[in-house]
Amino acid sequence: MAEGFLPVCRQDMEEAGLDQLDFVYVCGDAYVDHPSFGSAIISRVLEDRGYTVGMICQPDWRDERSVCVLGKPRLGFLVSSGNMDSMVNHYTVAKKRRHQDAYSPGGVMGKRPDRAVIVYCNLIRKTYKDTPIIIGGLEASLRRMGHYDYWDNKVRRSILLDSGADLISYGMGERSIVEIADALASGLKAGELTFIRGTVYKTRDKDDVEDAVRLPDFEAIKSDKRAYAKSVALQYENTDPFQARRIYETYDGALFVVQNPPALPLSTIDMDDVYALPYMRTWHPMYDKEGGIPALEEIRFSLTSNRGCFGGCSFCALTFHEGRIVQARSHESIINEAKMFLADPHFKGYIHDVGGPSAEFRAPACKKQLKHGACRDRQCLWPQPCPSLRVDHSDYLQLLRKLRDLPGVKKVFVRSGIRFDYLMADKDKTFLRELSRYHISGQLRVAPEHISDHVLCRMGKPGVKVYDAFIREFEKVNRQLGKDQYVVPYLMSSHPGSTMKDAIALAEYEKKAGINPRQVQDFYPTPGTISTCMYYTGIDPRDMSPVYVASDPHEKAMQRALIQFASPDNYDLVREALLREGRKDLIGFGPACLIPPRKGAGHRKNKGRIKNIKKV
Repeated sequence: MAEGFLPVCRQDMEEAGLDQLDFVYVCGDAYVDHPSFGSAIISRVLEDRGYTVGMICQPDWRDERSVCVLGKPRLGFLVSSGNMDSMVNHYTVAKKRRHQDAYSPGGVMGKRPDRAVIVYCNLIRKTYKDTPIIIGGLEASLRRMGHYDYWDNKVRRSILLDSGADLISYGMGERSIVEIADALASGLKAGELTFIRGTVYKTRDKDDVEDAVRLPDFEAIKSDKRAYAKSVALQYENTDPFQARRIYETYDGALFVVQNPPALPLSTIDMDDVYALPYMRTWHPMYDKEGGIPALEEIRFSLTSNRGCFGGCSFCALTFHEGRIVQARSHESIINEAKMFLADPHFKGYIHDVGGPSAEFRAPACKKQLKHGACRDRQCLWPQPCPSLRVDHSDYLQLLRKLRDLPGVKKVFVRSGIRFDYLMADKDKTFLRELSRYHISGQLRVAPEHISDHVLCRMGKPGVKVYDAFIREFEKVNRQLGKDQYVVPYLMSSHPGSTMKDAIALAEYEKKAGINPRQVQDFYPTPGTISTCMYYTGIDPRDMSPVYVASDPHEKAMQRALIQFASPDNYDLVREALLREGRKDLIGFGPACLIPPRKGAGHRKNKGRIKNIKKV
């Protein structure tokens, strides 16, 4: 057996003196024993509690024997698609097949099936009829109730039903997986596990659905978009571990899919314990000949500081998966991990990131959250920062100082997204000064996403005035430091609410600011987000108001082209969009014009001027 890794074959089990494992983990990712991979955390947490776990990573889904290589587990199978939803992993927003998979050996695509959780579970059931199957990870978590599926363009059932699994461990599963393991080890059957926080179960017994909020029935959300929006609103109202009630969805009037309240957040001590487990911190050596796993290279020398996010962006599934309550590791835990880098011969002195969903969040948004939870009826940062919000960068700043003072560390980068609205709410700009001086190299990536306030409202993002104020402050600080650094804005096209007029307004803003984004993210309707509900229903579930949705592929192409109006490849689409909206005034040679006329010497002259726009 590869020293320190969990068993991946019968020979490994024999070398470890194991006749039977307690759990077999079937995963769509390659086997990487690193705490940035959910499969590694869950398997190591179970091992720490005395359970034996084996890994079957990327089994051949065309061969049912591939899930039998470790034999029948004593307690059950754990199944995950990996760190990503398998459909997002496989397809672009245009539904075109991707060419690389960063979570597979050598980046080779095709090592896992579409809808991996369902396929793996059905494969297991062919051989192990009665063995418990628990599904988890992002794919299972975000599809735990009836959900709109962009790739099928329809509402699909809970993944619990389509997979044939017994239980979903949703969200961050360290607490729930231990409770599940202990319950199964005590002799309880999988169908009796109806009481564990952070789980979803199915039942035909109405008595198993106690004190619960009834969501619109599956047949209703399938046929009525307003019912679907109401269901999403109720689900989001019940994502907080302190306030959430049990909720359930009915199928054919006789089958109930029931979601227990989320697991309680981890304390700092709990987080430290999880990250101190004996990870090998690399891929299994069986992948060496293929060049390893590309995804690891991105995070090998990065540090996870926190989880959870009170930012509340509509297009992000973090609220639905990790929750709004921020949980953080101690400085000591993070520094100890950084010291491990120093012993790695591949470490060149550069820590690539220190962060999480939002880099500078190091504590719950306000004092009441750890006792009473996050507010149901308001967000912490949107539309303005809540009066109760604790705005304080000092803890994160102290952490960064300690890390950059470590002998052998040349530079500590901050590459996780920072919340510029949170930063601007801080009257003390020490963090911005030190961020600019020590922790970026030429450019800082932030995510305004758009500049039209009514689109930003749908996104759950601050108004453009906040972003403009941040840019002014950033430029002021860098002038004082004598540094030539700039902001790279992440922008999104075709988000629900964005009309062609909004896309043109964004292009005009870019022209005035002298920026030309090299990368643009088309809105991707992934499971579990408020924005995806808007995309499918044309309704904002937060207030049930109607929302404009650009769903026509050609219109979406024009909106995207407008964001990159300076690219010659986009000329025809930009021109068509401007003429369609009666904005011929933006075609010409004036300082406000986006593109020149189609023909003439002036066109060639203007091309040279466009090239001088700063690319970001």
